[in-house]
Amino acid sequence: MPAHDFVSPDSIRAQFSAAMSLMYKQEVPLYGTLLELVSETNRQVMAAQPKVAEALRWTGEIERLDQERHGAIRVGTAEELATIARLFAVMGMAPVGYYDLSSAGVPVHSTAFRAVHEQSLHVSPFRVFTSLLRLELIDNPQLRTLAQGILDKRQIFTARVLELIAQCERDGGLNASDAETFVQEALHTFRWHQDATVTADQYQQLHDQHRLIADVVAFKGPHINHLTPRTLDIDAIQLGMPAKGIPPKAVVEGPPTRRQPILLRQTSFKALQEKVAFNDAQGSHTARFGEIEQRGAALTPKGRQLYDRLLDATRAALGDVPAEANAERYMSLLAEHFAEFPDDLGQMREQGLAYFRYFATDKGLAARGQPGRPTTLEGLIDAGHVHYEALVYEDFLPVSAAGIFQSNLGDEGQADYGSNANREAFEQALGLKVQDELALYAQSERRSLQACAQALGLSAM
Repeated sequence: MPAHDFVSPDSIRAQFSAAMSLMYKQEVPLYGTLLELVSETNRQVMAAQPKVAEALRWTGEIERLDQERHGAIRVGTAEELATIARLFAVMGMAPVGYYDLSSAGVPVHSTAFRAVHEQSLHVSPFRVFTSLLRLELIDNPQLRTLAQGILDKRQIFTARVLELIAQCERDGGLNASDAETFVQEALHTFRWHQDATVTADQYQQLHDQHRLIADVVAFKGPHINHLTPRTLDIDAIQLGMPAKGIPPKAVVEGPPTRRQPILLRQTSFKALQEKVAFNDAQGSHTARFGEIEQRGAALTPKGRQLYDRLLDATRAALGDVPAEANAERYMSLLAEHFAEFPDDLGQMREQGLAYFRYFATDKGLAARGQPGRPTTLEGLIDAGHVHYEALVYEDFLPVSAAGIFQSNLGDEGQADYGSNANREAFEQALGLKVQDELALYAQSERRSLQACAQALGLSAM
């Protein structure tokens, strides 16, 4: 088949993201309420803060804002992880970053599947935080064997989606009809299954070891456990959720409130208690929840080092895990420690703390070829020939991810697994190397500088 008949992976990803959002809205009606609150808040922010809207227009994020989502799933075996990687590859999504959550008491390690080029992200920024259960961290050998046996018997992918993945790999793409079928078949992997695959007693054993283990092992598939819209003001969302009948978690994860947001801030509503049918009895299960995120500037290694140091200092000063009882003190300590992090894009750029995108301005384009015009980046910026905005952070934060997981697992979900990072084992299960997110941001920044120089008729900047 000629390549021009293939649907682009970006387009398939956009179709899948829209279909997933519709499915989740039907399964979890509160998610629909959340989308309304986020949309309303974003409109208010852009109306009240024209500079925010202008920055989004420069970067093109204003077009992607309403469709932006990230999902999260947890798979149980290396085979499931490797196949989910192949499924996401059909949609132009690659594994980016390695996250060890064991040090926070969650027996998984993870990556984020997403597009890696800014043009692809502009078409669809859909991403899925994907975790692999670490059965080796279960200290009870009998329970470990039970869990492995249950997982070995299940097939989380339809026969048709496996055929289409193989076809895409063989032919180099899918036509419109096959792409549509692929989206519908792929959705089955992410659906909620009310029927469990275990007895009530087996579920309880898995649950007592860790609630997340029960969530991964006891069902037919890795139901999407949250789908996350992006807001421009997460503090307004946190305050506005109760009025919409949505109970928020106690603490917003990530950095404090800032004029210039950095990295990622997240909050969520409490997990739903849902009826399930065990093999021998009726019961309930708590797993799926709603999450909201606010994305800020992607930080350089220097910026991340400063962020991590300030976050560690805040948590050390708190002397405990952030929770409802100490939420106010935690947020106060966070703001106090993060006063050290510059809250100005110019300072962040000068100090090499964040990555940026550069744009040729109308003034710069009008001066193209004129003698005596500036040719250095700093000169061009000072003359108003080049404009810059922070590159948006497209990835996740392990401490924040763990905080979201734990807030929905409850206090009894806490466990001590030590720090068991094992990137090599994860990549072996995945069948791929995970990409370095910092290298991707550096490449995006370089491409924007090259495009700028070309637009202005300069050999380089």
